[in-house]
Amino acid sequence: MKTNGKIKLGVNMEYVRHHDNPFEWGVEKAAEIGYEYVEPMVHLGRELLSEAGYFHSVSMYDDPLWMKEVCDKHGIKISGLSAHTPLCKPEISVEYLKMAVRYASAMGVPVVNTDEGPKPLWTSKEMDYTLMKYTLTEASKMAERHGVAIGLEPHQQYSTTPAGLNSIYELVDSPSIGINFDTGNAFIGGRADIYDWLESVKENLVHFHAKDISMEQSSIRGKVTGVPVGCACGDGVVDWKRVIDIVKTADREIVFSVECGTIDQAVRSFEYLSSLL
Repeated sequence: MKTNGKIKLGVNMEYVRHHDNPFEWGVEKAAEIGYEYVEPMVHLGRELLSEAGYFHSVSMYDDPLWMKEVCDKHGIKISGLSAHTPLCKPEISVEYLKMAVRYASAMGVPVVNTDEGPKPLWTSKEMDYTLMKYTLTEASKMAERHGVAIGLEPHQQYSTTPAGLNSIYELVDSPSIGINFDTGNAFIGGRADIYDWLESVKENLVHFHAKDISMEQSSIRGKVTGVPVGCACGDGVVDWKRVIDIVKTADREIVFSVECGTIDQAVRSFEYLSSLL
């Protein structure tokens, strides 16, 4: 059994979404808690809440080295960029992903994460797969040049099963395409054993969303394809010791990017996962 993998702890910046503060504030909080990594969200263009300092997302019109300077100031590294975009809508996703790849590359960030996103209302499944292949081909060519991985996450209509996620992963034969496994979305989809699923993709992991699902949230299992954030790791249904034992056998370093909704949950997640690691 290979035991080369190492697990590091990070936090997705969604943990400060409801605290109405800017990116810099969230990075400082992550460092105070003890996280080694953050996973920032990036967007195209300009939007009012971020510009006014009420939201953590960062425009890719801003200098990526500014983002790196903020993280360096607080002793924080970036595990990946949250660059979720609808792969089935290439008029949006192609340029978004390509810009995210360049943005990540400028900072030495190894991964941009995405999923297939909401599909157009009028397309067939066959057409959606053609559109996704086009998007991922364009994005992967740039990702290969820049040495950045694209992490595909189980989150929407086609990726809520092992076979579905794998069908998207196999659309393009590129070393730049990997898996960003999300325990919460894998569970809430309700159509697979999440531990068997994780075991089957562990060698393709490039990033990991550590998302737990509360008993209250679990009541919607099988009715939705994912949730934006979970509860504190250790407070929900996920067997984290079992998850860690699987990921430890992966042949690379993996960052557990905690996806939760509040600072308190981020603190409890850090303490609980640290105790297991």
